[in-house]
Amino acid sequence: MAITISGDSPNLTSASLTTPTLTSPTFAGTPSGSIITSGTAVASTSGTSIDFTSIPSWVKRVTVMFSGVSTNGTSIPIIQLGDSGGVETSGYLGSGSSVFNGSTTSAALQTTGFGIGGGMVATIIFHGAIQITLLDATANTWCANGVLGRSDVACVFNCGGAKSLSATLDRVRITTVNGTDTFDAGSINILYE
Repeated sequence: MAITISGDSPNLTSASLTTPTLTSPTFAGTPSGSIITSGTAVASTSGTSIDFTSIPSWVKRVTVMFSGVSTNGTSIPIIQLGDSGGVETSGYLGSGSSVFNGSTTSAALQTTGFGIGGGMVATIIFHGAIQITLLDATANTWCANGVLGRSDVACVFNCGGAKSLSATLDRVRITTVNGTDTFDAGSINILYE
């Protein structure tokens, strides 16, 4: 059975769908409902940064997800936002902290990206998600918050911050503060809505 929708109001008075499925739907304009789209998971096993590009202009929230991620150094992993002018590397407001066995062991202000935790060593393996949500569309201001956990020891990372972009968000980069530490384990993906 095929359903044809013309205009804004489909007429389904005689249609019966028992297992409806949309395969690769394409949306024009700005969707009015909640549509969650998954990116493609990227193996974080090499390279100094991982980019997710072509994020649609209508997006109001991006969730960056980490599973088993590690780097070969001690520089704090960060999330940077970008627009048509490229990834922005300054002007971030916020901090990250590490809670180890119930007490904060380190915290750091972050100005080059949304930081994941407050202290790193090369053996850290972390998992979790950070949500980045549009606060003000006129100023292109985004807020981030997230909690990640280590699987090598009992430790939790917390982070929060804000960033105003020069134009509409269309990309997200995951890298480290020094930009030279290499990812060596795990996978990273995004959801956007």
